[in-house]
Amino acid sequence: MRIQRNTLLAFVSPFVALVVAAYVQWAIFGLPALPPNPIVSPETADGPFGFPAWLRITHYVNFLFLTLLVRSGLQILMDHPRLYWNVHCTPGTEWARFTPVEVPKDRIWTAKDDSRHLSPWIGLPGYRHTIGMARHWHFLSVMFWVSNGAVFAVLLLATDQWKRLVPTSWQIVPDAWTYFVHYVTIRLPPEPNGFYHYNPLQQLSYFGVVFILAPMAILSGPSMSPALTNRFRWYPKLPGNRQIGRSLHFLVMCAFVIFVVAHVTMVVITGFARNMNHIVAGTDDSHLTGVYLGMVGVGVIVAVNALANWLAWRRPRLVQHVAKAIVTPVMSFLLDRAAPQAEFRREDISPFLWANGKVPVCEEWKRLAANNFKDYRLKVLGLVENPVELSLDDLRALGTSTQITLHHCIQGWSGIAGWGGLRMAELIRLVRPSPNAKAVVFHSFGEGVALHAGVEGVRYYDSLSIKNALNAYTMLAYEMNDQPLDHLHGAPLRLRVENQLGFKMVKWIQAIEFVEDVRSIGKGEGGFAEDHEYFSALASI
Repeated sequence: MRIQRNTLLAFVSPFVALVVAAYVQWAIFGLPALPPNPIVSPETADGPFGFPAWLRITHYVNFLFLTLLVRSGLQILMDHPRLYWNVHCTPGTEWARFTPVEVPKDRIWTAKDDSRHLSPWIGLPGYRHTIGMARHWHFLSVMFWVSNGAVFAVLLLATDQWKRLVPTSWQIVPDAWTYFVHYVTIRLPPEPNGFYHYNPLQQLSYFGVVFILAPMAILSGPSMSPALTNRFRWYPKLPGNRQIGRSLHFLVMCAFVIFVVAHVTMVVITGFARNMNHIVAGTDDSHLTGVYLGMVGVGVIVAVNALANWLAWRRPRLVQHVAKAIVTPVMSFLLDRAAPQAEFRREDISPFLWANGKVPVCEEWKRLAANNFKDYRLKVLGLVENPVELSLDDLRALGTSTQITLHHCIQGWSGIAGWGGLRMAELIRLVRPSPNAKAVVFHSFGEGVALHAGVEGVRYYDSLSIKNALNAYTMLAYEMNDQPLDHLHGAPLRLRVENQLGFKMVKWIQAIEFVEDVRSIGKGEGGFAEDHEYFSALASI
């Protein structure tokens, strides 16, 4: 792992400064006096106490789905193991790099080459370039995690339990500092009975996790959605840009992990049996019931994680279909109306745009490329009244449009480029699809790249709904940054569809086919990546 020095200092310096200040205070003035810590019982408690069943259950469910989120999130990160503050993702500008590899300059190095191996003991599902399955588990987990959090928040605010978390006086700040000084100088203070109230530092920590970290995780995630960020240009500007949103999402995950480690450590060292009874059994005693039940609960979480890995490798199509049934309706409701409209200025164009995919090796494409694609003919067929074959000049004669837009790769990188080409809507008007045509399939000269055996030589393909193909920003591009499209980025023709992730934007297009149902194409999931790498056909987030 490599982190830029300036970024590391920005992260570490505030905490180091607090620790130094605590030691200076201890050295000069001694340990500060702790606030009163009265002994409380049910008869003398003047506020809410105990942990009701709904709180204990949501606490456990939160931990379960947090483990799945972290593991699948790490797997997603490893598919592009670099974090940036800039939207261009130029190699060498990352603030954090989770790979020893520096992008070589003496050969073609694609984003897929750059992905890293992750052990299945850590990542879900583990190994290299399994982002399709990792995203299924991440989105499934996040839906249940958010739902569980919503139940917790509603019940917290509907009962007087909120008083245990939400500070009601600024006095909590100096009181929390007092406890912090004791902790960092290894002078552990006497703990209040957490069954009745928390110490000030605990209360601030729990408040921060529930009301700051969790909302930040929820808000920073959609900042990486092409459908949302291209529709509402102001949204990615809240964190700054897509990559800042991605970096913040990672840092929030780190904060959750640090909190969990610190929280569990304090549970153990401040009275493990009693604390476990509080949060597991809902009782205030030192019997071992809570410990036994807690260990069973941890065992269930381990088993669920093991089952998730097993399903990812042994039943990937089942996971894909379950995610489609659960996640797709929700995400479609939230994102389908988010038609792209955000364009950028010429000066925003990225100095570098990562390449991806395998340049065609078939003789037909090589022959066309050798003649600068003068003999290229785009074949448009299927359920159309007017099947055609169009040269690049024919496509230009139908009208050239331009757009400067942000590319979102499923692996995590992004970049801004200017595109010139023919709007798909114009081609659709020319060929006149039949009423039965519901989807458009784009066939590539290039072969798909997957880690699974048996896909060698299979040409890449993907599909769009007719509705999305008619979008004003869906384009058949033959120019990039005012130059003819180069070989690496899809010559002679590639698709641009700005409310989708990059894997939908087929490069090296050979033919376009209008079909009634994508189930008639390939293995029926909608595209090569969906068929062979278990990607979701939902590519708007």
